[in-house]
Amino acid sequence: MNRIDETFKKKPIFMPYFPLGYPDIEISVDVIEALAKNGADLVEVGLSFSDPLADGPVIQQATQIALEHGITVKKSLAAVAELRKRGVTIPLVLMGYFNPILAYGQDAFIADARAAGADGFIIPDLPLEESAEFEALAGDLPLIRMLAPTTPPERMEKVAREARGFIYLVSVTGVTGARSTLAAGLGDLVSRVREHTSTPVCVGFGIGTPEQAREVGGMADGAIVGTACVKAIGASGSPVEAAAARFAREFKSAMQEHHKE
Repeated sequence: MNRIDETFKKKPIFMPYFPLGYPDIEISVDVIEALAKNGADLVEVGLSFSDPLADGPVIQQATQIALEHGITVKKSLAAVAELRKRGVTIPLVLMGYFNPILAYGQDAFIADARAAGADGFIIPDLPLEESAEFEALAGDLPLIRMLAPTTPPERMEKVAREARGFIYLVSVTGVTGARSTLAAGLGDLVSRVREHTSTPVCVGFGIGTPEQAREVGGMADGAIVGTACVKAIGASGSPVEAAAARFAREFKSAMQEHHKE
């Protein structure tokens, strides 16, 4: 059983997102290590790209800074290997766009990601219809599928049926970013997806507070928190000990509260 399946034995899971290279490579590795060791069940590790279509202003700015400080795909994969050396055992899923992967070479990217200790991939701009080659090369490392409220029913069924690892359910239309309230009808949306699959369903986009994560944990198998995580850590004078460790502990304990009820 792979690390992702293992993690979902204890639901709901807390999944923060953080981009490598922000504010610099060393701090970003320390931050991800602190998230992993203080309650994150899985980390979505960001590979920075100059044109991140699905991301809102907070993440765009963070990835821009990472690129200005010289982050590359190669350095990002070396950072994943470093996290494994430091004893990080939770799943690390690489979240990035397709262009840098193509430039690196799909074959080489997947082989190097596997060697570094990555557990899967999220590629927002690689649709189901165009992903056969990547998936064939990735083998047992899942390409995580994304679904949204706007996904037509037939497509939702097809994507859900073929999903592996977990499904990334986008809770709102638009780009990433914390919202003041959760999307209306989220529970119904999760139920609709679950009709077609036994793969865990995790909700992302718009989750900004531990209370919202707790609410999502009551409906879905996990909560994905990106913008709020990047914002809290980016704004802190002590990004690792204070911000990352505290952020992970607060969100994890809020989600465990729900679990106990």
